[in-house]
Amino acid sequence: MDVRGTVAAGFEPVRDAFIRNFEHRGERGAAVAVYRDGRKVVDLWAGTRDVDGVEPWAVDTVQIVRSAGKGIAAAVPLLLHQRGQVDLDAPVGTYWPEFKTAGKERALVRHILSHRAGVPALDRPLTPQEAADGISGPGAVAAQRPQWEPGTAHGYHAQTYSWLVGELVRRVTGRTVGRWVAEEIARPLGLDFWFGLPAEEAHRMGRIGPVEPPALQDNGGALRLRPKRSVTEAYRDPQSLTRRAFGAIDPLPDENDPAYRVAELPASNGIATARALARCYAAMIGPVDGHRLFAPATLTLARTEESAGPDRVLVVNTRFGLGYMLHGPAAPLLAPGSFGHPGRGGSLGFADPESGIALGYVTNGLQKGVTADPRAQALVRAVRSAL
Repeated sequence: MDVRGTVAAGFEPVRDAFIRNFEHRGERGAAVAVYRDGRKVVDLWAGTRDVDGVEPWAVDTVQIVRSAGKGIAAAVPLLLHQRGQVDLDAPVGTYWPEFKTAGKERALVRHILSHRAGVPALDRPLTPQEAADGISGPGAVAAQRPQWEPGTAHGYHAQTYSWLVGELVRRVTGRTVGRWVAEEIARPLGLDFWFGLPAEEAHRMGRIGPVEPPALQDNGGALRLRPKRSVTEAYRDPQSLTRRAFGAIDPLPDENDPAYRVAELPASNGIATARALARCYAAMIGPVDGHRLFAPATLTLARTEESAGPDRVLVVNTRFGLGYMLHGPAAPLLAPGSFGHPGRGGSLGFADPESGIALGYVTNGLQKGVTADPRAQALVRAVRSAL
């Protein structure tokens, strides 16, 4: 395996695990980056740029990271709160009056970030064109009657998170979430990360696609192989809240379509390098080349448990802070204090303040699984062994 990049002394186990992912876990093309205390210690890439191609993955290849982008999107309302522009305990309707209908009058901003808003699904799914137009999505979630009284339960807002967070940011700042991230996060930190891929960056884009994992492989997590019957049934039943939440856009968009890549859907179509994910998370927990995102109080908000227990959408026990998944059986990260977000099919970004570690992993081969991909988990274990 021709692995490119660099590894600092002591972090060689990460390179070894990265190679084994290609040899034993069905990897096609991928990259991994790790920061420790604001300094990059791992930056590796290998395989093909396209899941179905032969051109090598390059130093600047970018991929769609699906829900791993949620962690970058979540930073926006937290930073707006840090700047005094958003009250996390205010009703969403304070900033977005049209949302204050159909039983959502008492839905708070913090409920959006902790998946407690009660609108993970839509009575009428949106077409891919509607999902991307910037108008239909916010209108649909504003009109939607909640599945539960906001704040009383939690369930993963797989797709509707795009319009909940995106419209909140637009109402408060007058900017789209993609523009806000570009101007306030990506540009100062020098990140190759976008919600809405600029035309001049399209040549760097790789193609993603589903791949079958090897028959014998390390499980790595609760949602990976041999799921409970209740989980399997929830994903198979067209009427289940699970299927309806993931199917809030129907038919599912072609993720390799240039029109999808230029849309701003922070729940599902963030585009990034692994080093961008790692560098952004590193800046959430400490300074990176003089730039820091989260003040200590904001960092505490991000990783303080807001939701825990049975998830009405994922049908397993999950834990969320404000915008971030927290370490636990459904989403194993590095340590109990870690926070971050996986992307369905593989990608992962997270930080662990106690160890100073931030990791980004990006792949073009999407395997079955929601929160605990075996390839990502192998890399996490390797980082743990290097500490």
